[in-house]
Amino acid sequence: MLLPRVSAYYGVGFLGTATVAGHLTMRTLTAIPVYNEAKHVRQVLAEVRRYSPDILVINDGSTDGTAELLDAEPNLHRIDHPQNRGYGAALVSAFAFALEHDYDVLVTMDCDGQHEPSRIPVLLEAIHDCDIVSGSRYFRDFRQDTPAPTDRRFINASITREINDRYGFELTDSFCGFKAYRREAMAKLHITERGWGMPLQLWVQAARQHLRVKEIGVPRLYLDPNRAFGGVMNDPEQRLAYYRDVLASAERDELPAASSEPTACVCPEFS
Repeated sequence: MLLPRVSAYYGVGFLGTATVAGHLTMRTLTAIPVYNEAKHVRQVLAEVRRYSPDILVINDGSTDGTAELLDAEPNLHRIDHPQNRGYGAALVSAFAFALEHDYDVLVTMDCDGQHEPSRIPVLLEAIHDCDIVSGSRYFRDFRQDTPAPTDRRFINASITREINDRYGFELTDSFCGFKAYRREAMAKLHITERGWGMPLQLWVQAARQHLRVKEIGVPRLYLDPNRAFGGVMNDPEQRLAYYRDVLASAERDELPAASSEPTACVCPEFS
């Protein structure tokens, strides 16, 4: 089966948060999953507002005062999970909201300071001829890069290599949550993974649905290298086994109907 190839992209400049590369105006939404981010949420939102007119926050059962801080934030779309459901579950809520409210493009980013909101315009510019644009912390070097924890770098490299070998991608970072999705791409996905393995289910489904994928370089920022996943996920061996289980399971997912003809990404490359 012919599968899509990922293209590289070094984007600079942007014409406006709703106009992509001189093309028709598109409605865009930036979605931010939040779980116990009282330390970062206000600063992150203040910066995101500079680049995104519509913001959705998915408060995934925070217990540290994040919800109360969000109460004071004006002009937000908001979904509150009464209990923590997981990173993947928060993004499932974001996909559903974007589709229900007829957004053309959904941007997803984290709230822990790892993703720079100033890169949102680059994601939006890059998506004009692809279905999914994914940030990569290992695509190129930035002066503000910080070292990745050893176990995370090893697992990322291992899983990324397995995905590339199995599905014909040329990814450099299979876990980065800084992404942009076209509406049509979201409609072809059926994400059910509630945990940290959600991006891996996404890549398998994207390959099976012949979606056009592009990577852009984003800074690698680990502000707290000691930050833990929690529970059994703190054990690197168990984390790696879980990720491989997600990949295997995703091959059996029932997916919405897609074209039988694969579409190769013809995205331009810049250097």
